[in-house]
Amino acid sequence: MEKLKPKLFSVMKTYTLNQFVKDIVAGIIVAIIALPLSIALALASGVTPEQGLYTAIFAGFIISFLGGSRIQIAGPTAAFATIVAGIAATQGMDGLILATIMAGIILIVMGLLRFGNLIKFIPYTITTGFTAGIAVTILIGQLKDFMGLTFKESPIETIDKIKEVVNSIESFNLEAFLIGVLALAILIIWPKINKIIPPSIIAILVTAVLVGVVDLKVNTIGDLYTIKAGLPGISLPKVSVEQIKALLPDAFTIAILAAIESLLSCVVADGMIGSKHRSNMELIAQGAGNICSGLVGGIPATGAIARTAANAKNGGRTPIAGMVHAIVLMLVLILLMPFAALIPMPTIAAILFIVAYNMSEWRKFVSIIRKSPKSDIAVLIVTFVLTVCFDLVVAIGVGLALACLLFMKKMADVTDVQGWTYISDEEEENDPDNIGLKKVPKNTLVFEINGPMFFGAADKFMDIVRETSEDVLIIRMRSVPAIDATALKTLEDIFDVCKENDITLIFSHVNERPMKSLEKSGLVTLVGKENFLPNIDKALERAKEIVQKKK
Repeated sequence: MEKLKPKLFSVMKTYTLNQFVKDIVAGIIVAIIALPLSIALALASGVTPEQGLYTAIFAGFIISFLGGSRIQIAGPTAAFATIVAGIAATQGMDGLILATIMAGIILIVMGLLRFGNLIKFIPYTITTGFTAGIAVTILIGQLKDFMGLTFKESPIETIDKIKEVVNSIESFNLEAFLIGVLALAILIIWPKINKIIPPSIIAILVTAVLVGVVDLKVNTIGDLYTIKAGLPGISLPKVSVEQIKALLPDAFTIAILAAIESLLSCVVADGMIGSKHRSNMELIAQGAGNICSGLVGGIPATGAIARTAANAKNGGRTPIAGMVHAIVLMLVLILLMPFAALIPMPTIAAILFIVAYNMSEWRKFVSIIRKSPKSDIAVLIVTFVLTVCFDLVVAIGVGLALACLLFMKKMADVTDVQGWTYISDEEEENDPDNIGLKKVPKNTLVFEINGPMFFGAADKFMDIVRETSEDVLIIRMRSVPAIDATALKTLEDIFDVCKENDITLIFSHVNERPMKSLEKSGLVTLVGKENFLPNIDKALERAKEIVQKKK
């Protein structure tokens, strides 16, 4: 079983001074990358710039300290922007803090219950759908600042934001738009010129200087927000039973998103440095980090794939790098935060455009539509549309429900019940279990069930009884991997019908897992252990004995 032990405690046994230097360098570089992103994502989430840094500092430090990955970098990410903005707008900061803390508690419980490996059961189509949907909502949400519009209303929903953009188009600010275009051009072109200095830093410096020197009529962060330098205090939210009930769906959504994104980031990190993360310890660390972030007034945090990759590329190999990144950001918060007021809002919008583009993974989205079955395409499109038009809670809930229903339909379609009344062309002649090589006794009917026995296919099992008028009924279950409560009840009904019609029921080759279910349900006792045979040969011999006794 996977150890619940932070990676930091393991790697320190062989830690060297040389690696310490590399971790410090990587931590500083990642902090430079994280600084503008943390501010931009905070603004996209409807909170103040410093709250993004609170998250990167406190959650980032704790998640690196306690985490199950060697190089995971945590902080605010685009995945949370939409849901955080919605909570902040409808429930206020107290509601957001409480939801973040609740999500942290859920994550810790998930880790303690060893749910780390269960996250992989969330379909790829759902994660791709809501990720693309979030990207679209972020892009639409930044149109206002990119074009310098003045909204008459303060819409929350994405569709309402589109309407407000159209209604406010007469307030279009050409100077703001040109600054946004310049920032976007720098973000796209700079990485082709220099791969060391982050393009977001260059875009911020160039546009801030231009707006300040030329005195352009462009809103900056300082025009819209009061910048607070220094460390935060503890923020204890007002708690009520009604508020907990109202925020529980949002808290679960935040927890699931944090789990998915952080564990996906861990997998990417493992591939980059040849390591192996501890998924359950990572969930516990994510939970602790989110609780701490909430208590200091931050927003939800999770593993950030881009920042984690930058850490790996710059030599970070232990959690020390992530802790250094948090400490550097803390120094910036204390000493340099007032300068954040000079950053133009169109530049923030441009940075978020690039974030949205990178997270959209549109090539994967198109690939699924082109190459996948219709059922998967339906799940993808429904999740995407609901994310854009409503919110993540609805999108993930409906997406999972639809995926489960379609999966159950597939399983019902592949579950088959066949009577041995002919030789199947698909069976190979040299198969020793081929019914063509067996002699079925007189007044005996044999049925073989292929596939899982569950409620979606229960109606097929009753066909066995409808076609039976013999003395013995054999049900062969060598190809049944699992059985659920509905199927067990159906088998009990089959036994009752057989008993009423004086038909002996025999089971052949029941696998270990289904057998345990049959024993627990009491069906083995009802049918009789003597009528559970290990293979079809023994079952046919048993049938022959019964038929002879009835003569």
